[in-house]
Amino acid sequence: MINWTSLETVFLDMDGTLLDLHFDNHFWLEHLPRRYAERNGIHPGKARDQIIRMIMAERGTLNFYCTDYWSERLALDITGLKSELSDRIGYRPHVADFLKSLKKAGLQSVIVTNCHPDPLELKLQRTGLDSYVDGIVSSHQLGKPKEDTSFWKDLQQLAPYRAAATLMVDDSFPVLESARTAGIAQCLGILAPDSKKAANETHPEIHCVHHFDEVVPAIHQQRPFASQSLPLPSIG
Repeated sequence: MINWTSLETVFLDMDGTLLDLHFDNHFWLEHLPRRYAERNGIHPGKARDQIIRMIMAERGTLNFYCTDYWSERLALDITGLKSELSDRIGYRPHVADFLKSLKKAGLQSVIVTNCHPDPLELKLQRTGLDSYVDGIVSSHQLGKPKEDTSFWKDLQQLAPYRAAATLMVDDSFPVLESARTAGIAQCLGILAPDSKKAANETHPEIHCVHHFDEVVPAIHQQRPFASQSLPLPSIG
């Protein structure tokens, strides 16, 4: 279980943690292959296979998340194509209660994401998520992804923190393992990042939840000055 009384800072992943990963999965697996197929005169299924192979070859690198890289590699405007699906951008369940509880509990909340700044701006415009946290850091600002253990030391430049008093919340186990290796005291995994897919299996060494309603009561119990939260703004 998470020890909320020992924390000062909560680092939060964005896609699949605060926002529904369905948007990104649909974009990369359905929308982008369709547009790529149209541009290159090939079958969408073939386009999808080609794109998936290219993406997986970059897994764990900053290129994997880089809009500029994929725009050049595929000769398509990735951010522009993402904006075509902006109505699909949305929060995961119970994010409102969770973020408001962190604030009322006096905890510093910082989004730490691998999302490229361009789609990040699109998502913030769509959701207003930035108004509910104390800061946002994109790994592109540091030139390395969260999977790189040296990322966490470099993060001190943009979001100073005490590792012993920090929690990292993410739907990516490789990222959480990287954070643990770098000395982050506590980690929390998200098992249901995509509302349209079945939940992932749990991690043997990392505490995991499906949704934030599983942890909000503990925040209130361990830090009783937390009060009732307000809803996030409507989207759309």
